[in-house]
This record gives sequence, structure tokens and C-alpha cells, in this order.
Amino acid sequence: MPPTALTRRALLLGGAGTAVTAALGSCTTGQLPVLPELVLATGPPGAVYREIGGALAEELRKHLRGTAVRTRPTGASVENLMLLGSGQAQLGFVSLDAMLARQNSPVEGVSAIGRLYDSFLHLVVLDSSPIKTTRDLAGRRIAVGAAGSGTEYTVEKLRRIAGLSFNEVRLSQAEAAKQLEEGGIDAFFTLTGIPTPAISDLLRRQVPIRMVELAEQAQALASGDSSAYMPATIPKPTYGYLLPYRTVSVPNLLIVRDDLPVEVVKIVTNTVFAESDAIAVNHPEARRINRSTGIATGPVPLHPGAAAWFREYKRLV
Repeated sequence: MPPTALTRRALLLGGAGTAVTAALGSCTTGQLPVLPELVLATGPPGAVYREIGGALAEELRKHLRGTAVRTRPTGASVENLMLLGSGQAQLGFVSLDAMLARQNSPVEGVSAIGRLYDSFLHLVVLDSSPIKTTRDLAGRRIAVGAAGSGTEYTVEKLRRIAGLSFNEVRLSQAEAAKQLEEGGIDAFFTLTGIPTPAISDLLRRQVPIRMVELAEQAQALASGDSSAYMPATIPKPTYGYLLPYRTVSVPNLLIVRDDLPVEVVKIVTNTVFAESDAIAVNHPEARRINRSTGIATGPVPLHPGAAAWFREYKRLV
């Protein structure tokens, strides 16, 4: 049997991910363009984008020999879009709502690798805080994410829809958690995958915190003009003793410049979706990356290389 042939038995014994990896690896041998550099725009300290981005870059280095794969820390979604649009990065993470916000002035030359996982909007306070609802935020210092982040974008939209009033502070997730613990701020928002490292670290160090529910605000966002928002619940095991938390979720995409070669994008797509277990070894958030939903990028088109990978995967399984 030719080395590239795949049988149903091979799929069942070796796993679909391994089989697709073998197929794509063989079909690109000798054809893969060598790029001098591949820059992945990630996110701020304490963010899932930063954590998964580092793990993804490490895996890509194994497959893109001769290419210097590096990550670029950023404020997150909005900044990542700007970096890809200007050619300063070739790959980047972005929340779907931030991407759709650019429909009237779209970033040219950018498409999707696929849908990764959903982010959930958290509103975190100390357990002793008098803040019980979003109405109690009035006049208080509230962190709304780093400048240029998806958190900043979503919270600003939430403020307009729900009529919230508070004093904004722009901090990364890690710095917001630190400032909350030290009393520098009264609460912080973060739109991120679960579990998010900054919150998990507070709990690990036994800092008493709780979440302020956003069920009403989730309904307001979901009934607005964007298809990116869905009411959602963070289940109890996510953050130890914290109760299930009703909030809003937003899909995250891995986006790519259109001028990245098709064969390179196929390798990137395969690394993300067929080898997600390797990325998730030290990053449990990556366990939510799912091949069956990866193609669901909404109105954002897939890069031809990603589309080719999904067609091949569907054929093989």
C-alpha cells in the first residue's frame, strides 16, 4: 500500500487526528514554502490568548522547519486585527464580535483558520465587596481589559446597551487580578476562555473572590445587532468552589493574512485542530478546540488553505 494511503482501519487504530496529520504531511513534502518568519499575535499577561498562543507556536516550530515562529504579546483582539492588517503579524487571535465590528471598515486581506473556543465575559470582585449587581459599579474603579482588547470592546458595548456608569481602568488580566487583590480597583471584567489563568491563580492562592452575574446583560447583548453573542453559563467545576455563573459567550477565531501560502496554512490548520491535545497538555483551555465546530466562522470566510484542510479531514473521517 502506498505510504500516503489511509484505510478506515488506520483511522480507527491511529485516530483521525494522527491520520490527517500523516496525510497532510506526506502531500506537502517538498512543496512547503519556507518562510523566514511567522508572527502570531496573542494577548496580554494572564490571558488565554497568550497561553494558547505560546503552546501553538511551540508546536508550529516542529512542522515549519526553517521558519522562525514567534509570538507577539498584544492587548488582544482589536490590536491583533490592526497588526494583521498592517502586515506586522501573519496569524492572530480575535473575538468574533470585534471582527464583525469591522464590517463597515473591514481589515483587508484577512480570513480565518477556524473557530477555536468560546470566551466568557467575567465580572470579578472580592468576596467581601459590596458590589452585588452591575448597578453597584457606579462611581467605582473597574478594569475593562487592556487597551485594544476584546474585553475593552465588549464592555464598552455593554455599557452603552445597559446604561452602566463607572470609572474605567485599562489593565491586562494579570495586572487587574493583582490590583483587585491589593485594593487598587473594585472589580474587573475579562472576556476570555475558561478557565482563565489570572482567575485560577487568585483561587490557587486562596484569595476570596466571586463573580457578579451578567444574565440580564447577556440577554441585552444577544438581542442586539450582532450574531456574536450568546447567553451562557460557566459550570461549577471551572473555578473550584465558585457557583455556576450566568453570563455571555463570544466565539474566538484564529485569523490569518490571505497572502500566507496555502500549504503553510494547511499545516497551521492541521496543527491547531488535529494536534490540539498537544497544545492542551499544560493549557486546559485548549481542550475546547473542536474540529467539528472549527469550520463555523460565521460571516468570516476561511482561508483557502484552511478550507482545503477541512475538506480533506471530512473526506478521511
